Amino acid sequence: MAAQLKSASQSRSRLDRLRLFLSHHRADAILVSHLPNIHYLCGFTGSSALLLIEGSRGTLFTDSRYTFQARKEVSGVRVQITKTGLIAAASEALRSGRKGRRTAVAYSPFQLTVGQMDALHAGSGKHVRWVKAPNAVESLRAIKDAGELTAMKDAAELISNVFGSILPLIRPGVSELMLSGAIEFAMKELGATGPSFETIVASGPRSAWAHARPSSKPLRKNELVVLDQGAILRGYCSDMTRTVFLGRSSPRVRRMYAAVLEAQQAAKDAIRPGVTAGSVDAAARRVLKGYGLASKFTHSTGHGLGLEVHEMPRLGRGEATILQQGMVLTVEPGVYVEGFGGIRIEDDIVVTSKGAQDLTSASREFLEL
Repeated sequence: MAAQLKSASQSRSRLDRLRLFLSHHRADAILVSHLPNIHYLCGFTGSSALLLIEGSRGTLFTDSRYTFQARKEVSGVRVQITKTGLIAAASEALRSGRKGRRTAVAYSPFQLTVGQMDALHAGSGKHVRWVKAPNAVESLRAIKDAGELTAMKDAAELISNVFGSILPLIRPGVSELMLSGAIEFAMKELGATGPSFETIVASGPRSAWAHARPSSKPLRKNELVVLDQGAILRGYCSDMTRTVFLGRSSPRVRRMYAAVLEAQQAAKDAIRPGVTAGSVDAAARRVLKGYGLASKFTHSTGHGLGLEVHEMPRLGRGEATILQQGMVLTVEPGVYVEGFGGIRIEDDIVVTSKGAQDLTSASREFLEL
C-alpha cells in the first residue's frame, strides 16, 4: 500500500510539472506517444499505448492485452482499453471532449510518424490545432528525483560488480560473443532485468570501431579489448566502458590510455551546475589535443542516462544545454586508430552542487591481463 501511495504521489507530481510546461507554452493538452515517457508519467510499462494529458485529467489508451497490467501499474490517469486502435481512440477523445472548442494539443514531432499525424489530423477534427513540443517530457526526465537516483546508483554498482566478476574470463581464445554473453548472464544473476543495450566486446583492430557488435573473433595476446556494458535495474540504465590489454602493452598503448583517462578526468572536473554541456566536451578535447589525439576522438564526450540509455542532455561540441543538479550523465572520451585499436573509458556520474559524483566504481587503472 505504501508503495502504491508513493507511486500515485510521484505520478501526480510529474503530471503537474508537465501541465505547468503546457501552460507556459499555451497548450491545452499533450499527446504522449514515446513509451519511456509514458512509463515516466504514469508507470505503465507495456508496449502499446498513447497518453493524453489535459488540464484536469489524463487518459492512457491501450489494448486488451494490458487490461490487468495497466490496472496494477498505472496511477494518476484513467485507463481506456480500446478496440478501435490507439490513434482512433485518442482522436475520438479529442473530438468529443472539447465540444467544438478550439484546442491546442502538443506533441513531439520526433516520435510520431507522418502516417500517424495524418490520422490524428483527420480523426480529431478541425477544432484541434497540433503544436510541436519536442522534448517536453524529456526535459523533465533529465532531472532525477531521489528515487530515480537510488535506482541508478544501484544499477551503476551492479554493472561495476559485473565487470569485476568477468575479468578472469578475459583471456586469449575466448570469443567476443562468448564474453558478451557471459557479461549479460552475470547482469541477470545479480538482479538486472537485462542489458541497457547490446553489450560491446571488441578486440584487436576491431576495438577501433567505436560501436562494434561482438563477433565470433577470438581474443588474442597483445590486443586491446574494449568492453562497453550496461544493465537495467528497476527500469533504470547503467552504462560503463573499460579497456584492458591482453599481455604486456607497448609505450604507445600506455600513452593512449593515459591520454583518455586524463581527458575523462578533465571532463568530470568541468561538470557542475550552471556550465554548458559543450564546455564539458571541450575540456576532454583540450587534453586529447595536447597528446596529438584530437582527430582520433570521433564521438561526443557523453550523454544523459535514465529510463533510456541515451537521454538529454548530450555532452557534445557546442551543446548549449545548462547542466543542473540531479542530472545523470555518462563521461566517455575515447581514441580510435584504424588498424591498430581503440581505447574508451566511461563512467556514470550525477551532477551535484559540488560537481560530478561517480556512480560507477570499477577501477579505471590500466589492466594488463
